[in-house]
Amino acid sequence: MTTIVSAPGKVLLTGGYLVLDQAYQGLVVGTSARFYTIIRPSKVPGIHVHSPQFKDAHWEYTVQADPFVIECQRGHNPFVEPAIRFTLSILREKMGKEAWRQLHLEYDIVIVGDNDFYSQQAQLQSLGLSSEIENLEKIPAFAPTHCTLSSVHKTGLGSSAALTTSLVAALYAHLLSSKLDTREDLQWVHNIAQFVHCYAQGKVGSGFDVSAAVWGSHCYRRFHPRLLNDLMKEDTSSAVLLQQLSPENEEWDHRVVPFTLPPRFELMLADIDAGSHTPTLASKVLAWRTSHPEQAHTLWQSLSSYNTNVEHALRELQSASITHAQEYEAALDLCATHKPCEWETLPTSPVMQSMVGLVKAFANVRQLLREMSQHSNVPIEPQEQTQLLDACESIPGAVMAGVPGAGGYDAIYCIVLSTTAKTHIHAVWKEWKLLNVAPLLSTYDSNGVTLVQEHTMPGFTLY
Repeated sequence: MTTIVSAPGKVLLTGGYLVLDQAYQGLVVGTSARFYTIIRPSKVPGIHVHSPQFKDAHWEYTVQADPFVIECQRGHNPFVEPAIRFTLSILREKMGKEAWRQLHLEYDIVIVGDNDFYSQQAQLQSLGLSSEIENLEKIPAFAPTHCTLSSVHKTGLGSSAALTTSLVAALYAHLLSSKLDTREDLQWVHNIAQFVHCYAQGKVGSGFDVSAAVWGSHCYRRFHPRLLNDLMKEDTSSAVLLQQLSPENEEWDHRVVPFTLPPRFELMLADIDAGSHTPTLASKVLAWRTSHPEQAHTLWQSLSSYNTNVEHALRELQSASITHAQEYEAALDLCATHKPCEWETLPTSPVMQSMVGLVKAFANVRQLLREMSQHSNVPIEPQEQTQLLDACESIPGAVMAGVPGAGGYDAIYCIVLSTTAKTHIHAVWKEWKLLNVAPLLSTYDSNGVTLVQEHTMPGFTLY
């Protein structure tokens, strides 16, 4: 039996830095870029893992069923190894020893990610092609990166969280014959993947990236860090892991409220070829917050308020698209042919008021992120990015343009209302001289972790 599971990348629209604190929340959307884990029975003993997009990306493990022992025999991957070890250990406890003994723990596992998780600019240059959408579409699915995992240039879509979630979910689905279609099963996958991802990173992060990989687009409030802190010890037993990671454990106090972008709102993403190291940015911002508590608190509260206004405006528009469809379409038709700064001058309506409120709230979000940049001396929205984002927001039909998550030089996102706006923004990116800007193929996708049928996976026959 072959099992294939995919998990999406993410874009944190609002909530950068604040989402680290349980008092605040973030608005995260899923992307069409996904990671895939393929599990098949192996003809040789052990578990063999291969990531064919990278050089030297083979990892092999021997597994003893009872007593349960797993040992690495080839290679080292800080995410793959704990994902396999802890997921199998937890599932052994969950299944019981008798059912566990019936398993044949001999698997070939292939892990691949859509091209958008990694910069394709070097690939395009080697082919003599410019960084344009039509040229990106010429690159085959799951293209080789021609480098090792440690040296690849990522685009900031949450590759480690999507990889971890797809692998944990694939093992869960394969061993338990789960279709991943019940909340309980998805909660198990979420909790295990959160622990594995934190363990691999050596710290308990906010978890919004894993949450997006499991649940898709939503408003997220994190779980309390103490839930996983004590589990990070090497000698934590599988029985304790099972108890702590169980969906029945009421200490899991995170909040997930489903969210969808309103109709006609299209997400655009671009890779900026000057990546940032997110943990470094976050540690510097948090250090400033600790040393300037009153100033930081005031900024955090203001930013949280405007983040909430952005979310509420988007939810109002989603609702209006259903309850006042004709008015909604008329307002968006007008907005699609005017710059956001002109929307206040257009004929008013409740929908138009929501559109104006949205762009005003997001303008304040960006302003406060720039203030955070200045106070903490961290390039959250660097000046070069500000100029690019302003140029994008000057296009008729653009709604908002920002730096996702922790910001920096990784990437930008835009939300637009029309194909014409997309074309004009692509033209801005192509002609931009201050930064090397390349479009990504990814679009908005609200779906979370998914069991995939073989014939529907792009490039499946290659693996």
